[in-house]
Amino acid sequence: MKKITKILVANRGEIALRIIRACKELDIKSVAIFSEVDVEGIWVKKADECYPITGDALQAYLDYDRIITLALKAGCDAIHPGYGFLSENAEFAAACGERGLIFIGPKPEHIALFGDKMASKVAMREIGVPVLEGTDEPIVDKAEGGKIAAKIGFPVIIKAAFGGGGRGMRIVKSAKLFDEMFDSATNEAKKYFGKGDVFIEKYVENPRHIEIQVVADKYGNVVHLGERDCSIQRRHQKVIEIAPSPRLNPEARKELYRISTKAMMKLGYESVGTVEYLLDEDDNIYFIEMNTRVQVEHPVTEIISGVDIIQRMIEIAEGDKLKYLQEEIKFRGYAIEFRINAENPQNNFMPSVGTITNYMTPGGPGVRLDSSVYTGYTIVPNYDSMVGKLIVWAIDWEGAVKKASRALDEFYIDGVITNLPLHREIVKDKDFMEGKLNTSYLDKKMELFNLKATKSIAEEEQKTSFIAGLIKKIKEHKLVVRH
Repeated sequence: MKKITKILVANRGEIALRIIRACKELDIKSVAIFSEVDVEGIWVKKADECYPITGDALQAYLDYDRIITLALKAGCDAIHPGYGFLSENAEFAAACGERGLIFIGPKPEHIALFGDKMASKVAMREIGVPVLEGTDEPIVDKAEGGKIAAKIGFPVIIKAAFGGGGRGMRIVKSAKLFDEMFDSATNEAKKYFGKGDVFIEKYVENPRHIEIQVVADKYGNVVHLGERDCSIQRRHQKVIEIAPSPRLNPEARKELYRISTKAMMKLGYESVGTVEYLLDEDDNIYFIEMNTRVQVEHPVTEIISGVDIIQRMIEIAEGDKLKYLQEEIKFRGYAIEFRINAENPQNNFMPSVGTITNYMTPGGPGVRLDSSVYTGYTIVPNYDSMVGKLIVWAIDWEGAVKKASRALDEFYIDGVITNLPLHREIVKDKDFMEGKLNTSYLDKKMELFNLKATKSIAEEEQKTSFIAGLIKKIKEHKLVVRH
């Protein structure tokens, strides 16, 4: 077992800060990298060492040869990729190993397998995991795709074979719409992933999106850390995540745990990972994909399980064995994560850029905030619009919803437009309060929500100033206020 002493964090923003914090608790030195527009990043200030990566702001975090060279020069013995960027790049993982660095994540062959949605679907089906009916090989021929869709039966979904995040994905509800949707999906896939290959599968209407967090060591030991409900989505991108799912059938839950851990054992998987499923209205389970990295939504699992997922990733990469049996992991309460994005829900979620002029964060028992922004921080257009994650916990679902409402009301960000008004509306919605969720939730609710921004900090400060002035006048006139 090789002890890790210094880690280069090949990422930015809140996940970079999250990894740096985990390193500090493990007495491991951290090295941050930053692009030219990230000079004022808080993770840059918090790391033990930091180095600039010049050039294009986005490509800077994708040039793995330069990042590996920098890590070696800095005396690092490991690299943590976080999520996004290079986190699911098998070539990067392999290159780290070839140059004597520990890649904190799964083996390159597993990253490659699950990065190919077609191959992963075939592999999971072969070991007994239920999958959706559809193509086993990527296709680019529209006529062939039309025949396959007709055979499966509409509605179907077209998905980019070499990408994710909702890009290159189209739902086709009838044969007459197929050609148009196929062209749209393949063109978008080619633009974002370099390949226009897609696969076609049966579309499950109004499903719940449930994912299972797994942790596996190098010795064949696998445990799960429960499930997360990620059904509240916009354009196939998650908006709110919940652990555990508030209305999941106990038998379905047990089966999800069983097939997920069994599959990872059979495949010899290592590190943390997330196995994602769709469940239809009859609780039929369908595997959709596996994410071979830490998830954006990992905090909700940490809160209900007490397991630090980032630290476990690092320790497993060192060669450590799992420290607990499945029955020793106890789940407690409910946690909800809200992705706070700089975007305008009233204008088709258009990204918002600019400088944060006022920043007031919530707190109190059961409230966690993972963020790297602050008053005076400038949000640039080069990266994802997420500025932070608000996570709340309570012993029961009703308490978690009430805490979420209170915490969201305390949260103010001025200078940029955010989706805070949307989150405030969601937690007041009757279906959300009752845990009635599926992937069409937002599509059905958006027109019903009042998304006008609530009072800004400036207005609150004006009110505070007025009260302060009134108190001053009372003191000047020596007035006595009696109760």
